[in-house]
Amino acid sequence: MSNRTVHRRTVLGGAAAVAAGWALTGCGEGGDADGDPPRERKKGQRIQLTFWSWVPGIDKPVDLWNHKNPEAQVKVEKVSAVNGQQYAKMHAAIKARNPPDLGQIEFPVLPGFLLDDGLLDLAPLGAARHKNKFFGWQWQQSVFGKGVYAIPQASGPMGLFLRQDLFDKWDMPAPRTWDEYEAAAKAVRKKGAWIETFAPANGNRFAGLAWQAGATWYRTHGDTWIVHLDDEPTRRVADYWESLVGQKLVKTIPDRQNAWYKDLQTGAIPAWLGASWGDALLAGNAPGTKGRWRAAPLPQWKAGGQAFANWGGSTTVVFAESRYPKDALDFAVWLNTDPESIALLIDGGYGFPSAKKGYAATDLDVDKDFFGGQAYSKVFAAAGAHVDTSWRWGPGVDTLYQRLGDAFTDALADGGSFRSVLTKVQAQTVADLRDKGLKAESGG
Repeated sequence: MSNRTVHRRTVLGGAAAVAAGWALTGCGEGGDADGDPPRERKKGQRIQLTFWSWVPGIDKPVDLWNHKNPEAQVKVEKVSAVNGQQYAKMHAAIKARNPPDLGQIEFPVLPGFLLDDGLLDLAPLGAARHKNKFFGWQWQQSVFGKGVYAIPQASGPMGLFLRQDLFDKWDMPAPRTWDEYEAAAKAVRKKGAWIETFAPANGNRFAGLAWQAGATWYRTHGDTWIVHLDDEPTRRVADYWESLVGQKLVKTIPDRQNAWYKDLQTGAIPAWLGASWGDALLAGNAPGTKGRWRAAPLPQWKAGGQAFANWGGSTTVVFAESRYPKDALDFAVWLNTDPESIALLIDGGYGFPSAKKGYAATDLDVDKDFFGGQAYSKVFAAAGAHVDTSWRWGPGVDTLYQRLGDAFTDALADGGSFRSVLTKVQAQTVADLRDKGLKAESGG
């Protein structure tokens, strides 16, 4: 059976395999796109693998690998991660049958690449022997049926970044609940600032907030995908942010763009609901605020709660067309478990490691001075330990994010309700899955 047939069946027949461990099944065969067995490099043969990635500082660990592995060199090609450009490029390369050997892919979009027949099943190459090197829930994000389709790299447990100097000046504590967050937003607005921005095109963050609230966007019944974006927890999140927008307590500009960075520097926006990898982003784009930021836990819907979620989280995959998949797998595992590599990745600000060992929690505080000496990584380590592990992704999440962004943008422009966004995008997502040949229904 060809690898392409395996991938297609993995997603098409996946819903029937929930009892086996989620929604996807497969034959477990590896090989290239034509069904040939995996190729191995001959002893003494020199090869070059290509690797598409957007991870900051990725060149340094790759250089280290190349120094230690002269016969299996890796060439990094940077791809843009703005608005999903990297994935559009990867899907196009898969369609043209000229993808790189390896790529950086976030957890949410893995099923979409399986549907594209783009990823190599690493199980026949012995990937499972590396399972215990990684946190279990993150390893499972890459396991579909009997197949292993990625090596976990990093997660993004969410938290709250805030300007401690301004919160102290305004005699405001860090909000511990969403009710307290709204109260803080009102107090900040009276000072002439906005606590945050609701970035309409940022579907990733909205998904994380829904995740924290207990949402379940994808589940299965028999061989059918059930899509439920307008479930009660997601409605609660949508209503909450619609209220903040309606009260003009938050801005609605895009985050992680020039105007937003300017607001961070000037104090016009003194807080950000972000992820662990946000330390490097803030330090790199708001250098004039060094020493003034702190990290705090994500506000809770219930006082004293311990509900957290991830924004992002990525893997290293081997594409189905790779000529030397064994070498590619060896590199992917080394990149994400070797202590020297992890140290370089941490220094570059890539997020929270998926590996269990090879670093200490204090190693992650690479921007400690920017955070006023706070051991801020402890905040995200605690969050990562309480992530709801029942959340699962389905096919087409990258398209879902784009549709959410378009619908939220339209709602802000014409005054439509945020609940109508959920209803609209849910229907669109069901239609998208059906267009891909999958059985899909709306939840309710």
